[in-house]
Amino acid sequence: MIEVKNVVKSFDGFHALDGLTMTVPKGAIYGLVGPNGAGKSTILRHLTGAYRQDSGDILLEGAPIYENPAVKTRMAGIPDELYYFTSASTRDMMKFYRGIYPSFDMDRYAKLKEAFPAVDEKRPIRRLSKGMQKQAAFWLALSCKPDYLLLDEPVDGLDPVMRRQVWSLLMGDVAERGTTVLVSSHNLRELEDVCDHVGLLSRGRVALERSLSDLQGGTVKLQIAFQTETPPQLPPELQVIHADHVGRVYTYIVRGAAEEVEARFKPLDPLFLEALPLTLEEIFIYEMGGEDYAVRDIVL
Repeated sequence: MIEVKNVVKSFDGFHALDGLTMTVPKGAIYGLVGPNGAGKSTILRHLTGAYRQDSGDILLEGAPIYENPAVKTRMAGIPDELYYFTSASTRDMMKFYRGIYPSFDMDRYAKLKEAFPAVDEKRPIRRLSKGMQKQAAFWLALSCKPDYLLLDEPVDGLDPVMRRQVWSLLMGDVAERGTTVLVSSHNLRELEDVCDHVGLLSRGRVALERSLSDLQGGTVKLQIAFQTETPPQLPPELQVIHADHVGRVYTYIVRGAAEEVEARFKPLDPLFLEALPLTLEEIFIYEMGGEDYAVRDIVL
């Protein structure tokens, strides 16, 4: 388990992290989402031990991460901007990783070559395309067989086939080895397919943190048509966070379980009523709409 407790980090007076608190359960695939500048990459750099927080605690299974080699050998990370030694090839970096990670598995390295056949392991990584560099990064990181894998925009630059291949490998490690994966990405539709926990960052803090099932189960989208052209007065106890309409079909985003919300609307005798689960992208829009974005009149 990864625990981040009230972490603060400032750069020239700017609070990149402002009391950030989050918990990544062991064995979870945790999606970290938020607008640009929310602090996603900053907290990932803290979790890998590249940055030291000004205050607060960052713990992996109760042990501090910063300047703790025993903890760092259990973690592997793939940043958004990859860095390798000048002129180093994938094979060169494999030798380097073997010296750092006691868990590095040469048999797995050989098997993963089949998953990334287009990567020339003898060619300098910096001379590879962006997509090939990302494949090389996954090849090396997965060969380390880490307990914790920290990923920043991990599939950016990969084609659709390779994206699916990478996610399949990651989910296989979670299922077979109990690997904990923390992934930051702007691709919310993709995260929705793989994550079981989500944290929404805003202005250096976690604004919302829940399991994906709880997050989707706590808000519902209703599409409804009423008997009259003008909608009736809604029950005051309903927590409507967004309302819109196209013609006589109204769309309401309401907090609460679908069954309970539907029961509140049925006494209004609608012509048509359908409850739909929100996507992670929709949850992000409506949860963050009042924070970093002025989201108005979005027709779904």
